[in-house]
Amino acid sequence: MPLIVLVGLPGSGKTTVGRSLARRLQLPFADSDAVIEQRLGCSIRDYFDHQGEAAFRDIEQTVIDELTQGPPGVLATGGGAVLRPANRRHLRQRGTVIYLRASPEQLHRRLRHDTKRPLLQVDDPLARLRALHAERDPLYRECAHFVLDAHGSSLSMLVGRIVMQLELMPGAGVTAAPPASAPPGG
Repeated sequence: MPLIVLVGLPGSGKTTVGRSLARRLQLPFADSDAVIEQRLGCSIRDYFDHQGEAAFRDIEQTVIDELTQGPPGVLATGGGAVLRPANRRHLRQRGTVIYLRASPEQLHRRLRHDTKRPLLQVDDPLARLRALHAERDPLYRECAHFVLDAHGSSLSMLVGRIVMQLELMPGAGVTAAPPASAPPGG
């Protein structure tokens, strides 16, 4: 089974969906932003504030390269991981990439009180989300093996749709444990 990678805009549910998907597939889970923060010893927002985005993207590229060479598992990436061509190449070549797509308006409703995402700490977060979507949507699509609408489905339904897509991929070798709510043998 390959590495399963989740990409998408900030707030699209990559970490939440990734954890649930990993449990369902009985695979290890990693979040590239959490790995980066562990290495830095501070939050990404603090690092952004003191070192700038370019320095952060350098570290992110190293972490993405390392995590995509590891054993099979589920990897949630930061929203900007696709900005660098090397990251897009590594994600697509070394894993099965799922783009969790959500509109800027949906994400704004979800994130309007979030203070941890450095790129959204601006006067008009909705305008920023629209700009990020315009810039990144083509990049997510470039590296994704398939795109799923991340809005309007429950977590279990979304994970189920991902598992179904993975099972349909030729040579994927994905077999999922039944959902926790399913009766034994069903």
